Amino acid sequence: MGVLDGKVALITGAGQGLGQAIAQVFADEGAALMLSGRTEAKVVKVADALRARGAQVEAMHADVGRADNVAANVARCVERFGGIDILINNAQSVYTNISTNDMTDDQFIEMFDTGPLATFRYMKAAYPHLKARGGGAIVNFATAAAKRWDMQGYGAYAGVKQAIRSLTRGAADEWGADNIRVNTIAPLATSPAFEVWSQEQPEQADDLIRQIPLRRFGDPVEDIARAVLFLVSPDSRYVSGATLPLDGGMANFD
Repeated sequence: MGVLDGKVALITGAGQGLGQAIAQVFADEGAALMLSGRTEAKVVKVADALRARGAQVEAMHADVGRADNVAANVARCVERFGGIDILINNAQSVYTNISTNDMTDDQFIEMFDTGPLATFRYMKAAYPHLKARGGGAIVNFATAAAKRWDMQGYGAYAGVKQAIRSLTRGAADEWGADNIRVNTIAPLATSPAFEVWSQEQPEQADDLIRQIPLRRFGDPVEDIARAVLFLVSPDSRYVSGATLPLDGGMANFD
């Protein structure tokens, strides 16, 4: 018996990194999964691996920056599994370590379109289906970078992520009566992109790890995905509107 037996979860950006880790943990706990991502081949590969372990999984291409793709993703989930209980808004295009003067309008707009706007669209599209099931859980993604002591190169990225926190609070207040819980995590974990950055910017990586009290980067499965599992499980049934830092103690979200 898994804690998510009988639940349906839609996870964006599930082809790698944290999305893949969350999909693995949810599958192990019995959830049926709707996985999406911008690179369909990656999402299909993850789905095939989880099916081989006995999970119920559907995979599709979805660019979270396109409203029609968001609507199609939610509709496909409902058509395939009959509803939605859990929404994980993980996917987003990001540009970091770029100064305010060097950040272009197009880069900032892309981060906004695939971040706060995509989160807003997915939540609205999923809401009637969550309500129809008697409630559910949504987890959105902020960033520990918003609380860095040195914000050089992170202002625009942190800004769009902070907007997601406000959307989370608003939805949590408005939808609580429908038994829909909405929370945010601010993760700091290894990923393919993070590994490339660490190799290209070793001094910055060393400086960052010195800012983490636990002196290590998070593991996608054990440190992040299992915390997300807590937020969508009955164990956190009285938690909503919160931002949970998953960064080894680096940030203080008040």
